[in-house]
Amino acid sequence: MHPDIHDAVQRALAEDIGAGDITTNLCVPAEATATGRMVAREPLIVAGVELLPLIFADCIVTITRRSGGRLENGAEIAVVRGPARSLLTGERTALNFVQRLSGIATLAAAYVRAVEGTGCRILDTRKTTPGLRRLEKMAAAAGGATNHRMGLYDAVLIKNNHITAAGCVRAALDRTRNAGVPVEIEVRTREELDEALACGATHLLLDNLSPAAAKEWVAHIHGRATVELSGGITPETARAYAETGADFLSSGAITHSARAVDINFRIEPD
Repeated sequence: MHPDIHDAVQRALAEDIGAGDITTNLCVPAEATATGRMVAREPLIVAGVELLPLIFADCIVTITRRSGGRLENGAEIAVVRGPARSLLTGERTALNFVQRLSGIATLAAAYVRAVEGTGCRILDTRKTTPGLRRLEKMAAAAGGATNHRMGLYDAVLIKNNHITAAGCVRAALDRTRNAGVPVEIEVRTREELDEALACGATHLLLDNLSPAAAKEWVAHIHGRATVELSGGITPETARAYAETGADFLSSGAITHSARAVDINFRIEPD
């Protein structure tokens, strides 16, 4: 598992536990053991279960539903057996991660279902919780989305402010000729679109167009470059955008606006 994930879990545990779980340590005998069952309380796509062995490090963790699985209300996700104190101390951190990440996976899956059969793929974005990007992108992938760039270091994405700062579309593209990584450019007008195509752009981002306008632009591009559409696309509008002929739809909402789903962790003494 990536070091970023281990670090995120350790920081979350330290944030919650601090100098010690005083409630649990005062109320529960050190020798007591228990079993905890994590259960879905609504239909969802589960994600983040890989973190449970890290959170409950001194327990036996049995994962019954892998990330990416579609669960109905009442479905068991995992069983944790071990010291009762460990279960109680790790409970909230475990739920915070799995509820949040499953919410992202569930929303991603709604987008993916909306474009099914069109050939268009759903992309996530960098609009993630600081420090949790790798986890949130894992969750988006569990829901069927395709991960876009991980950060500013693994792909070029020339946005409108880059074009403004560079001077024009051509100037920005010319400076990325030998980047050695994928290059995508956002175009805001038909003039910029034609300039980008004339410069050999192979991946275009069209932002904040209506489905009708996007269809016209995609037809004008006519396969000369792959096309990504973005800007306020929802699961309800995704199909109309996918049917324009675009190759990708991207949505920041998958990570920045996903609702944490309802999951319960029931503890019973042995």
